[in-house]
Parts: sequence; C-alpha cells; structure tokens
Amino acid sequence: MPRPPAPGPRIARAAHSEAADQSAPPFRLASRQFHPESSVVRAGGISFGAGLVVIAGPCSIESRRHILESARSVKAAGADMLRGGAYKPRTSPYDFQGLGEKALRWLAEAGEATGLPVVTEVLSQEDVERVAEYADLIQIGARNMQNTALLRKLARTKRPVLLKRGPSATISEWLLAAEYLLAGGNPNVVLCERGIRTFETATRNTLDLAGVALVKRLSHLPVIVDPSHATGLAALVPAASRAAVAVGADGLLIEVHPRPAEAWSDGAQSLDPRVFAALVQELRAWPARANAHA
Repeated sequence: MPRPPAPGPRIARAAHSEAADQSAPPFRLASRQFHPESSVVRAGGISFGAGLVVIAGPCSIESRRHILESARSVKAAGADMLRGGAYKPRTSPYDFQGLGEKALRWLAEAGEATGLPVVTEVLSQEDVERVAEYADLIQIGARNMQNTALLRKLARTKRPVLLKRGPSATISEWLLAAEYLLAGGNPNVVLCERGIRTFETATRNTLDLAGVALVKRLSHLPVIVDPSHATGLAALVPAASRAAVAVGADGLLIEVHPRPAEAWSDGAQSLDPRVFAALVQELRAWPARANAHA
C-alpha cells in the first residue's frame, strides 16, 4: 500500500503547538516554564527566597501580655517574623476561636515593640481589609486554600500572602490556588507546606518533603515549611525543621509558646523558647543559610 503523505508545514506546526500546550502546566504564572528565575517576595522588610526566614510565635494570641512576652522571646532567639492567630479556624465549634480585632491590635503592638514584622491568618472576605491594616504578611490557612472568593479578594490587596497547602491537596491544586492570587494581580505569594493527610495517625499530618523539593523545581515562588502542624509533636519539630532546610525550604513557620503546657491551642506542638533558640542557632550556623533581612 502507498504510504500516506507527510503532513505539510502548517499541520506540523499545529501538531507541535498542540503538544506544547499539553505539556504546559495549568499553573502558568506560578510555573518556572513561564518564569524561570526564582522570585523573591518581600514582606515587612524580610525577603523570602533570599535566605532562611524563620517565623515564630504562638498558635493563638491569648492576651496582650502573652503576645508581648512571646514576641520578646522569639526576637531574642533570632526569629525574623512574629506569628499569632487572632481568628482561629477550629474543627470543633466549641474550641477557642481567637480574640478577633483586639488580638490584631496586640499583635501589631508586639511587632512594633520588637521590630518584628507580623503574620496572621484571615478567615473571611469581610475581614481582609481589617487584617491587612495590621499584618505584614497575610496567611491563608489550609482549610481556605481553595476558597476562591477569598483568594480573589486577597489578589486585589497590596499585602503579600502566605498560602498554606490544604490537608488533602495535590501539588497541582496547591499551585493552582496560588495561580488565583497571581492571575488576580498579586505577585507576592509565599507557599507553605504544612503536612498532608495520609493513613498515618502517629503524627498530626505527614510532612511532604519530596513535595517541597518538587515545588521548588516546578515553581519560582518561595516555599516554606510549617513543621509544627506537619508533626503535631514538639519533640519532632527540630528534626522536621532540619529536614525542611536540607531539601531547600526558604523558611520555617514554627509555633512557640512561653509555657506550652498552658497554651489555649496547639500546646503539644509548640516549642519552649529555649528549645526554639537552640534550633535557630543551629540552623543559622549551616552554610549558605543566611539571615533574610533585605
């Protein structure tokens, strides 16, 4: 039988274009394929993607005195930014939900008193402007990773966003959530791996270190790790932190409480300030892991 004619140049170009489109990732703006250089995201004078950033503080803000004490302890230990929850999403409606706007004021005060930029979570569209008044970096928690209305709202703000991976989200879904922010006009996005849900129950979640390394290859966005939520156990946080830095994480988000046994939330995974100070000192001594102040 005669062989079919070879495709003409136009057909060949169309076939090549179709193949290229199929290989292109759906998260175009977040992808290294379209943005080969690593991005540096600046928040409150701190640069993510230019050295190791350490964010630390309590899960939730319990009082003005509590957050001031926490801020002074993590500052003395070498933290770059202060975290603290004013609005807390909880699995049970009967658990402590946070103190709201007054906690935001206390957080901002603690940040100013210590010179630490602050990070806190927003839960709803209605609170975006309020939280943006106080926070240098706005966190989207794991439960809200695919809250597209909230993502679109935050895309229109000028504040940098810390986007946590959902507990059952694939890497593609996580990066597509970031794409909502980028496509909406906010290029200042920092990704945060905080463990995913697996069959294992010995730890709170399963820290996906391979995922961190892969996202660093797929995306130009900075990636940090939350070893506190990833493990749920304070004793495992130092080891998980070391492992995260070893695979290339750009920073750590660590829960620290002056008295973990008395914490109103997440005390079991919160580090004592002395343990935290020793960990930061160790990590800062590693080669090429400089402080990330701009």
